[in-house]
Amino acid sequence: MEKRVMTDGKRRKGLMAASALLGGVLVLTGCNEGEAESNGTSGGSSQAQVDEAAAKDASQARIAISPKNGAINAGINDDAKVTVTDGKLTQVTMTTQDGKAVPGEISADGTSWKPGEQLDRATTYKIAATAKDAQGREAHENSSFTTVSQANSFIGNFTPEDGSTVGVGMPVSINFSKAITDKKAVQSGITVTSSAGQEVVGHWFNAQRLDFRPEQYWTAGSTVTLKLNLDGVEGADGVYGVQQKTVTFKIGRSQVSTVDVAAKTMKVVRDGKTLKTIPISAGSPDNPTYNGQMVISEKFKETRMNGATVGFTDDDGKGEYDIKDVPHAMRLSTSGTFIHGNYWGADSVFGNVNTSHGCVGLNDVKGAGDPGQPAAWFYDNSLIGDVVVVKNSKDKTIAPDNGLNGWNMSWAEWKAGSAL
Repeated sequence: MEKRVMTDGKRRKGLMAASALLGGVLVLTGCNEGEAESNGTSGGSSQAQVDEAAAKDASQARIAISPKNGAINAGINDDAKVTVTDGKLTQVTMTTQDGKAVPGEISADGTSWKPGEQLDRATTYKIAATAKDAQGREAHENSSFTTVSQANSFIGNFTPEDGSTVGVGMPVSINFSKAITDKKAVQSGITVTSSAGQEVVGHWFNAQRLDFRPEQYWTAGSTVTLKLNLDGVEGADGVYGVQQKTVTFKIGRSQVSTVDVAAKTMKVVRDGKTLKTIPISAGSPDNPTYNGQMVISEKFKETRMNGATVGFTDDDGKGEYDIKDVPHAMRLSTSGTFIHGNYWGADSVFGNVNTSHGCVGLNDVKGAGDPGQPAAWFYDNSLIGDVVVVKNSKDKTIAPDNGLNGWNMSWAEWKAGSAL
């Protein structure tokens, strides 16, 4: 089941928080689509039945992670923990945004985990947990949160990470821990430069999110430098910045993949040359996939897709699903649009029928263990920051702030959102 969270009224609910994306914070994965279309069917009902059957065969283990996914004021002492029912934990990893591992231990009975040290203030942590039920079937859960900062200070949680190599579409995205009222003062304390000499401009999506990008995609092979000179900058009445930090990241090769929903194919182009054309299955007529330029913001070899988190229930007639081992999943929006592997669909679906709940599905196997599958190939050949362009869908263009997708704004619109 492809997944994407609802964002318009009853279609796209919750799961959106600017902070959830910018400090590496995620939301529960799920999939939903845009406006319902009435121009025929494409196997959506049968796919829903297949989805339901896959869900029944999924692991019975139920993993819970605390603090709440997306929390931005989590405690630093006893808040972090992982528990499981109807199964036992087999692996839990906790890391900071910079990749530093946090020690922790699974309990003797395998039902809980907690970190072995006090957490730091104003730090984003990621937790990935795996459990098995009595039949040995795996369940996976991923979560992220940011610990509390001091009352009279603010910080900016940023992406991408220092020292990383990313795709040409990766913006610098900063989420501030408090609402900023003096945007000009704060933006003046931040510079983003490219070794290729591209002009880089900031755009405020709201009082807490500031993104930077050039007019066109970053130049392949260039280096981008972010400088946060915010120590002592008053961002709001009585609230001052505390960061003095320089971050650099590399731009890798240029890779832009174009999904043609009507043709049910995806063409992968690297440095101007077509590498491969892959058959896909996009959103069904009832749950179309967004159009537009989308940036890969996260990658999971396996993760959970829960239709209930995006409004799909048996009562709505669209089919409830909860698959805990979706392979080769890559996030394209905050609201839950993914491009991912699909092992439950028949081989004949890909390239022929759009059956998903809104994401883009590629043929794959259960367990993500076959590198010869199309989904595995695309996952292995993709970077955070690579661009996936969707066209010829019946849905509208994705909102620029729904994920790292500011490329869907014209340059004039983008510059109009700068405080400088």
